[in-house]
Formats: sequence, C-alpha cells, structure tokens
Amino acid sequence: MKNWDIKDETGTCAVERDYEDARWVCDRLKIPLMQVDFVKEYWNEVFSDLIEKYETGYTPNPDILCNRNIKFNNFFNLARKRFQADAIATGHYARTSFGSYLENYQEDTSKYFTKFNKDQTFFLNQVPQQSLRRCMFPLGDYLKNRVKKMAVEMGLHQIARKKESMGICFVGKREFQDFISEYIDDKPGDYVDLDSGLKIGRHNGIHKWTIGQRCKIGGCLKPYFVFRKEQETNTILVAGGSTHPSLFSDFLVTRGAHWISEEPRELRCNGVLRCDFRFQHRTPLIACDVYKAPSDRLFVRLSAPLRAITKGQYAVFYSGEECLGGSMILYPGSSYFALNRQNCIGDVINAI
Repeated sequence: MKNWDIKDETGTCAVERDYEDARWVCDRLKIPLMQVDFVKEYWNEVFSDLIEKYETGYTPNPDILCNRNIKFNNFFNLARKRFQADAIATGHYARTSFGSYLENYQEDTSKYFTKFNKDQTFFLNQVPQQSLRRCMFPLGDYLKNRVKKMAVEMGLHQIARKKESMGICFVGKREFQDFISEYIDDKPGDYVDLDSGLKIGRHNGIHKWTIGQRCKIGGCLKPYFVFRKEQETNTILVAGGSTHPSLFSDFLVTRGAHWISEEPRELRCNGVLRCDFRFQHRTPLIACDVYKAPSDRLFVRLSAPLRAITKGQYAVFYSGEECLGGSMILYPGSSYFALNRQNCIGDVINAI
C-alpha cells in the first residue's frame, strides 16, 4: 500500500524499500504481491488534516487518522470489493473477538480490541466496526521477539534484521520543525511567562511547538516549557521548570467519541463511565470518570494529573483488556490553573 510519494532528504523513498522487502518475502513464500496507490487519499484525508491542525495550535496524530481513513477504510473496501477478499489481516499487536478462523465468524457478534504487551490498540481506537468484522490480527498472541525468531526459522533473515520504523514515517530523518516549515509559513510571535505575564523571547511559529516541549529562549537562565499556544495572538505561554503545576492536567474535554463496539451501557444509562485512560501509546493506564456533555462532547476527570496532555491528541478508553474507543481532546484542564486563573473556567465552558 503506497501512501506517500515524496522523497526524503536522502533522495530515497521508504515505500520503495518496503516494496522490495515485501516482494522478497512473497517470492520466498510463493504468494502474489500487488501494490495499490492511496497517495491522493492519504494527502486529502490525513496529511491535509495534519497541516490544518498544526496551523490552528493542535497536535494531531496521523497514525490514528491513517488507520481510520486509509488502512481500515479505503484499503479495506478495495480488498473486499476489488479483490473479493473474505477478510484483511495486518501486523498490529492487538486482538479482536473475530477469532482465529474465518468460519467462526458471526455477523452480529460485537468486536473489540484487547491489550497485549506491545499494545497497539491505542492507534486503532477510531477503526470502524464494519472493518473490524472482517479483520484479523495474527500477531496478537505473540511478542515481537518471538515473531522475529519465527522469521529467522523460516529463513527470512533479511526481514528479521530490519530496523523498526519510529516516529512519523513521512518526516524521515529530518527535524520535525524543519519538515513542518516546508508546508506552513513561519509566523514569529512572543513567548510570554505564564506567572509574570512578561514577554521573554520570540518564536518562529506556534506550529513548531507542542505542549510540554522545552523552548529555546536565548538569555533565560532557567528552562521554560510550552504551557499553551494561543492562535489569536500568536503567543506561546511558557512555564518555568518541567514540573510546573500548570503543565499537568487532571481533567479534559473531548469531541466526537468513537465507541468500537457500542456506547458503554453505564454512559448511555447513567451519563457517567468509570474506566481507564491513556493519551499516549506507551503511557500506563490510569483510572478516570467519563461524563456526557452537550454537543457530542465528553468531560473526563482523571484520577491523577498527567503532564503535557495536548488538544488534537486522542483520549483512549479501556475496560480491563478491552479498548472501548477514543475521542479527540479539545481542552486539557488543570485544577491548579483553574484556581489561580479565572479565565480557565471560560475556556472550559467554550470547549463544552
């Protein structure tokens, strides 16, 4: 599946290397290989959204959008309709109630993801139910070191030795700030100290920074970290010290909840759901209470404050080993900040 066609700074395109590796494996296994092109769809449905979000102060997750819009929508529909496939299979470390064999499949059975060691259900929290009903995750019961050992035993040494891809695939080895500047014009603005209200430096654009990131401000003796990006004034509010209380959120507002199976009964009937939460792939799960709010919003109260929750990221909800779904974060809030800055209350009301 080809989703990107712009070469990185080394003059090569990773998709070309991936295709050659796939062809090498398919030749050894004596199975056919076909390449399909979703470059246009990826640009329109993933990358354009990423650019728009960064321009408006959000920090999006393109991997989640790629799974929702490309792999488990465009690719899924092509596989089912054009190639008449009974199901699709991907290498995600996750499991569903689909089962091991297609003949065990029941059309009306609810499907869900489960956690498993190197858990990738986080990136699949927006996958539509229609796709899950015809999707397999063969690696869900294996650890990665076991998968590599199996590859070696099958003579696939070339693939077993291949380095894992890390970060955003289309950025390559470039610094993200250099990459994003190719698509969004720099717009200088002020760094403002959150506590004193004083201007302490200049930045080249809010799109280059994310919440919790350390800023490079010349002449400052203590380190500063991004607290908030204000698009209206093109200002970045910064907090002194990496553990400043304002960088930690204990509640948040989200928009557009997607429930993998169906809306949990507790939320539907009682208006509140007690479950587990994470907003980053590898962070530990913590308990939370999810409340229904007007206009397709959710209000999430966390059991403990978490650092650097950012609007545009996804709140992903779990119950035991089941991934219930997720919702995009509109506003991360801090009780500390609410007590010390009255305008925070107005921000929450506007977000809801």
